[in-house]
Amino acid sequence: MKKTTKICCIGAGYVGGPTMSVIANQCPEIQVTVVDINQDRINQWNDEDLDKLPVYEPGLKEIIASNRNKNLFFSTEVDKAIEEADIIFISVNTPTKTYGKGKGQAADLKFIELCARNIAKVAKTDKIVVEKSTLPVRTAGAIKSILENTGNGVNFEILSNPEFLAEGTAVDDLLNADRVLIGGDDTPTGQKAKDTLSAIYEHWLPKDRILQTNVWSSELSKLVANAFLAQRVSSINSISALCERTDANVAEVARAIGYDSRIGSKFLNSSVGFGGSCFQKDILNLVYIASSFGLQEVADYWEQVIIMNDYQKRRFAENIISTLYNTVSGKKIVFYGWAFKKDTNDTRESAAIYVADALLEERAEIIVYDPKVSEKTIYADMDYLNTRTPEENRRLLKVVKDPIKATEEAHAIAILTEWDEFKTYDWDKIYNNMLKPAFVFDGRRLLDSETMTAKGFEFYKIGQS
Repeated sequence: MKKTTKICCIGAGYVGGPTMSVIANQCPEIQVTVVDINQDRINQWNDEDLDKLPVYEPGLKEIIASNRNKNLFFSTEVDKAIEEADIIFISVNTPTKTYGKGKGQAADLKFIELCARNIAKVAKTDKIVVEKSTLPVRTAGAIKSILENTGNGVNFEILSNPEFLAEGTAVDDLLNADRVLIGGDDTPTGQKAKDTLSAIYEHWLPKDRILQTNVWSSELSKLVANAFLAQRVSSINSISALCERTDANVAEVARAIGYDSRIGSKFLNSSVGFGGSCFQKDILNLVYIASSFGLQEVADYWEQVIIMNDYQKRRFAENIISTLYNTVSGKKIVFYGWAFKKDTNDTRESAAIYVADALLEERAEIIVYDPKVSEKTIYADMDYLNTRTPEENRRLLKVVKDPIKATEEAHAIAILTEWDEFKTYDWDKIYNNMLKPAFVFDGRRLLDSETMTAKGFEFYKIGQS
């Protein structure tokens, strides 16, 4: 009887949960266990109410419903899952360091090291260990050293398999991936490990989309891919500022240059700025790596992408303040959207957080509506900034569930997330609800300028004069 392949994924977050769910769905003969020491998070993954999953992604809850407790399991029994697994994915958080050397730029690898040491302690049979977290170049070497020097005589093969999914489209990105990258040693055992992992993805992807490299190239490719995408966003956002000072329209400029086959049209949508867990963190990591090798010009080049993104968020907030007669103190401003993009409940590095912070510093009264982000998360985001007391944040910022009622007696609306539902609202009713003049600041270029102006709004769309 053929032995069932068992996969363990350490970390039940935005990468581990969706990725492992798709693998379980596409490979019914493989047993997949996602483990985490956070009991509350595991309880959410196991909740009978699929609307309470910790990660919102279109199509994810249907996959969970089909596979959970069949060949897909969520558990806090980390050691048991490690011991039984043939392949172990490490998918834990790698935040930017907040202390010591590399503070504010380098990735904090303490959770990765703790995982490696735990695997070394528990494992009694040979394992393939796969880096799924986004890691700096040469992290695999550190993991390998820990496993080989503190293990129980077990043979480990270390692979890098970075994730290229985009939140909001993660399930589709996994099922229809442009490419899967697998980095490992070019030894006979290393090649066998790469082929073993490749065979899993070959259940649903053509083999020519599965790229095998050495481990260093794989690790660096993830950072570079995110840096290049973020660079495009910052580039078009820099042009949006110029468009607003002239009669140019950033959408027309983006369309014009996007027709150039050398440039292409993707990631040229101007907005209030990029967010999410990857772009800023990975670029800062790239900056730190370049600096550590003495490549300061390279570091400065990539740091400018972050500087431009911060400028775009700050510029949007300053425009609200200046347009509202240079004061927002005591004025009610409604935020439509808090997530960093539509179709996700992830708020990490969301532009809304920083725009809200700037307006709260001016004592604005902010009302937030987001269809998928909880009140608890919104307050946690503001408290994390530590610029005001939690009591002040709760006094000045309120979270509501009725987006239309929220606009009663409001001075302005700021659109911070491109949720499709915002386009369907009764904007005539919203206009009648608001104080006059009624201002709308569209940070996601979601609504039509002529239509909104015709309804009576003072309408400001990023990237247009």
